[in-house]
Amino acid sequence: MGLPWSVVTTTPRTTPGLLAAPAEPLAHGLRPRHLTMMGLGSAIGAGLFLGSGVGIATAGPAVLVSYAIAGALVVLVMRMLAEMAAAMPASGSFSVYAEAALGRWAGFLLGWLYWFMIIMVLGVEVTGVAAIASTWWPQVPQWAVAAVVVAVFGAVNLIGVRHFGEAEFWFAMIKVAAIVGFLVVGLLIVVGVIPVGGSVLGEWAAHGGFAPAGWAGIAAGLLVVVFAFGGIEIVTIAAAEARDPQTAVARATRTILWRILFFYVGSVAIMVALIPWTDADRLASPFVTVLQMAGFDGAARLMEVVVVLALLSAFNANVYATSRMLFSLGERRDAPSVATRVSRREVPWVAVLVSVFFGVVAVLLNWLLPNSILSILLNAVGSALLVVFEAAAAEQGRTLPLRSWGYPWLTWVTLGGLVAIVGLMLSDAAARAQLLATGGLVVVILAAYGVTRTVAARRA
Repeated sequence: MGLPWSVVTTTPRTTPGLLAAPAEPLAHGLRPRHLTMMGLGSAIGAGLFLGSGVGIATAGPAVLVSYAIAGALVVLVMRMLAEMAAAMPASGSFSVYAEAALGRWAGFLLGWLYWFMIIMVLGVEVTGVAAIASTWWPQVPQWAVAAVVVAVFGAVNLIGVRHFGEAEFWFAMIKVAAIVGFLVVGLLIVVGVIPVGGSVLGEWAAHGGFAPAGWAGIAAGLLVVVFAFGGIEIVTIAAAEARDPQTAVARATRTILWRILFFYVGSVAIMVALIPWTDADRLASPFVTVLQMAGFDGAARLMEVVVVLALLSAFNANVYATSRMLFSLGERRDAPSVATRVSRREVPWVAVLVSVFFGVVAVLLNWLLPNSILSILLNAVGSALLVVFEAAAAEQGRTLPLRSWGYPWLTWVTLGGLVAIVGLMLSDAAARAQLLATGGLVVVILAAYGVTRTVAARRA
């Protein structure tokens, strides 16, 4: 079944009632359990383990409302994406659907915007792993740890999609087990089975009640937490390599969405019940704080291990996501054709190596320019996911005859919610900088599109 080291051309494949989907020469080794755990593992990362305290400090206990609003929007967008992915599975996912619905420019823009966003995230993830590992083994330089991570997970992505799926399955299983354990311990503390000193319910009455900053605080908390769910979209990218895309994507999406909401909202509910929202020191690492309250002396080291595993899992998944997006862009002639070369194991090996290479470049930027160029690039990454989600909602039903819940009214409500988040970002200085950086990146990509189309027209 595998093809030799050669450039692959695209043969149209028609799905009844839909636009033609590309017949991609990739393996179909992913099962529903792989897709389910990939989505969970990608969305449950270091942001939940370390960053949830920031949202609590911003909105107080009412951050639960912020998570609920953000989660509801993500559920709706993912439902729309999943329906499109099940009907027309493609490794370019939302980029392919944007091209079908809005034109070549939209597919080019979303494909390269997403690729750039995840490439920068790769650098942050591997740098985070190296930084934590250096505290365990001070004699090992950070660059050596980063090199090992890049080499190992580059190899995992090259040996075949089934091996990648298995690696992600077990990584995600460890993270899910850690969160379930945390929820059990936290619940035992709340109900009094594990006695602790101080008050439960975070002493809300002494610190302004449930919503100390009112709706303004909930809105500010929404800006903090809305990007926490990023990564779940990898399920729709992986649909092209699932054994039975229609069944696998539908089943995975149904289980992923409620589990993620349960894990996020449940974990944060335990935190706000036990930690005063004004206690910045204890909120710096809320998982460790709760476990220490229960008497686990090794909680800090345990959470370090979990965070490293979360970062490794995300790095592995993001190498996969960037390589498939680059492969898809190459198929549509929006990237060099060499990106479509496929190995005998039916892996886009050139696209994988390119993604790994630029991940290393991102690491070097993080090391050389931590406070200048990299910060600008990461700002662009911050709100790029919002562009992807908005485009996904806009695509629903515009060209593809698919219907989500309450179509078309709920689709418009979702778009309205995403536009409202943009409005909130414009009112916040830090978020406004992210939007401006993303806007600049969009202009650069569209300019590149114009140049490539002009060159292609002259050659023709």
